[in-house]
Amino acid sequence: MTTTRTQVAIVGAGPAGLLLSHLLHRSGIDSVVLDIRSRHEIATTIRAGILEAGSVRTLVDTGVSDRVITDGDRHDGVVFRFGGENHRIDFQELVGESVWLYPQNDVFVDLAARRETDGGDVRYGVSDTAVDTSGARPVVSFTDSDGRPGRIEAELVVGSDGSRSICRKAFPAGTRGEWFREYPFAWFGFLAEAPPSHPELIYAQSEHGFALVSQRTPTMQRMYFQCSPGERPEDWDDDRIWAEMRRRVNGNGFEIQEGPISAKMVLPFRSFVTAPMRYGRLLLAGDAAHTVPPTGAKGLNLALADVRVLHEAITDFLAGAGDEALERYTDRALDRVWKAQHFSYWMTTMLHSVEGASPFDIARQRGELALVTGSRHGAAYLAEAYTGWQQAA
Repeated sequence: MTTTRTQVAIVGAGPAGLLLSHLLHRSGIDSVVLDIRSRHEIATTIRAGILEAGSVRTLVDTGVSDRVITDGDRHDGVVFRFGGENHRIDFQELVGESVWLYPQNDVFVDLAARRETDGGDVRYGVSDTAVDTSGARPVVSFTDSDGRPGRIEAELVVGSDGSRSICRKAFPAGTRGEWFREYPFAWFGFLAEAPPSHPELIYAQSEHGFALVSQRTPTMQRMYFQCSPGERPEDWDDDRIWAEMRRRVNGNGFEIQEGPISAKMVLPFRSFVTAPMRYGRLLLAGDAAHTVPPTGAKGLNLALADVRVLHEAITDFLAGAGDEALERYTDRALDRVWKAQHFSYWMTTMLHSVEGASPFDIARQRGELALVTGSRHGAAYLAEAYTGWQQAA
């Protein structure tokens, strides 16, 4: 068995894990990153991505890449469509910020290339990963992509290994709490070979259910509509999908652009938080610690925000600040996490239909949309939350 000694072992080579490794490298701190997936698998797993202004600044200002600026699609607002009419929220006019449409797998591609250029130790395709926190130094054991057993001894271990995190499960029983909500609906997502229907995202609320009209490239679009969690993608052909989208979005002169459909999937909704996000020298970041419904576009941005805070905590700890530097991490990260949980829950309940809703519930929901889009203060709250809050000190 080969033993590697490093300062920080990172389990999970998605955007959160690679960004943390990159920031640590800039601070002169060594790390080793592991992931059960191959680099190709992560790079080709198509996932949407709306990046907050702060996320974009982090990627550009720390030298990861400026491709988000050159290849991404800047959005200065978003459209809420209800009652057959479009209502635009102008981010620039309200809060002076924008967001960028830039797929999550492209964020990974940029980070992976940066770590490779900088000589980073990133090991893809590992298996049998396990974390042991019983000793003075935490240990991560694994089998590498060639079938050879390995072992990493580190000062700290960070779990950025997603919602099925083995690092979260390594916390001893009774050392953390969980907060969870499951929703009675999901999103049916698909890719369509078509030009953009609109220059910005459209969140459409209708009596037939929610729909999201998004973009991906000038010729390929990403769209979603609310469905039952039990729907099977194979039961939906192109004609049925477009008929569902048309009745939720089209009207009063507006029509979505249609084309051949591929990559169909059903995305269940859940909200989850675990705390604390630290046990001894084992820390969690991103989906390993929390997940949100996709309605508010917060998942990836929360992970990157965690990493910015965690980088500061690790740097201070390794510089001699002691455990207090790590102890502050949970409270600082959760300040933003719970804001995002509220915003994502609010957006979800405001826009989605619930089976059995009363006429009062439906009218109240429509009144809420009118309030948000018709009030400068209501629209400014949405704009600030959507483009991203300032990090708590």
